[in-house]
Amino acid sequence: MKILIAPDSFKGSATSRNAAEAIGKGVHLVFSDAELIEIPVADGGEGTVEALAESMNGQIIIKRVKDPLGNMVDAEYGILPGNVAIIEMASASGLPLVPENKRNPLITSTFGTGQLIKDALDRGCKEIILGIGGSATNDGGTGMARALGYKFLDKNGYELTEGGGSLIDLAEVDDSEADKEIFKTKFLIACDVTNPLTGTEGASHIYGAQKGASVKDIEHLDESLVKLAAVISQKYARSNANVPGAGAAGGLGYGLMEFCGGELKSGIEIVLDLIKFDSYLDGVDLVISGEGRIDGQSVYGKVPVGIAGRAEKKNIPVLVIVGGIGHNVESVYNHGIDAVMSSVNKAMSLDEAMSRAYELLVDSSSRAMRMIKIGMDL
Repeated sequence: MKILIAPDSFKGSATSRNAAEAIGKGVHLVFSDAELIEIPVADGGEGTVEALAESMNGQIIIKRVKDPLGNMVDAEYGILPGNVAIIEMASASGLPLVPENKRNPLITSTFGTGQLIKDALDRGCKEIILGIGGSATNDGGTGMARALGYKFLDKNGYELTEGGGSLIDLAEVDDSEADKEIFKTKFLIACDVTNPLTGTEGASHIYGAQKGASVKDIEHLDESLVKLAAVISQKYARSNANVPGAGAAGGLGYGLMEFCGGELKSGIEIVLDLIKFDSYLDGVDLVISGEGRIDGQSVYGKVPVGIAGRAEKKNIPVLVIVGGIGHNVESVYNHGIDAVMSSVNKAMSLDEAMSRAYELLVDSSSRAMRMIKIGMDL
């Protein structure tokens, strides 16, 4: 029996690599001679850099950059074979970097994310993949662009202060000093939300409050992004403001499209293509994936569903092992997943389940294999 094990991380309790190892150990408790292929996977969000660096023998780079408030922090990104950089914007511009009492999207900036991009360009990377979830910002990617040489000016030719709030006074975008390597580099943006840049479904209205914005702030931020889109549209005779995903990460999705020529794609599809996932499916009898929780929303870009879509094309059954099973989980069965099993084997607190994640994954994997063995004997 040949089994491909490709889980996402179980956030806060097990990395993708740890999860794959634990599931594999459980398989071997029942099928000791099974051939296992273990591949750490992620969807472009938290853990993507680590998972891809491990699975592709990449290098982790530590870079001192500005956090959303301008304080210096150590952020990391990965460089993979073929001069491909993988960056999680949250490592430089993420919400957890800002204390709750200091969260203010009027002033927070994506400048640090731009510094990571700049460092990757300086190291010769010709393709940059960005996971853009979990931002503390609402600046339309202008902070990122500043780090790459763009300038944002008011009607008097003065540079605006950083953050989304100042964009209401934007009159001109100056790209004369933008890093020329940008335009020689392929940018892929891992994004699984569909929000436009502005409006009631846009970046400010949907995500502003969790970043510290008041009702008044949200209106101001939305008007500021409208102004940004208008100035850019006039300068470049194009507009990506209504592209699904433009509003991701406080408009960073929009900024990466406009300032870097980036392309928005499903995060899990980017990752699976990058690691050449389909090539591992040859001769496989069963695929096992997993993540911390699965529910009806998991059909929108989560790792197990993305993997199941690939396996289904080759008629390979897919088992998913998760920490928690949520509402409307039945919908995943229409997307290539054949069975879902919880790793939790008794009533326990979330803290206990997370602290015992490894042993629970071993146990649940072995239980699943015993059920498969019964089916084989029928």
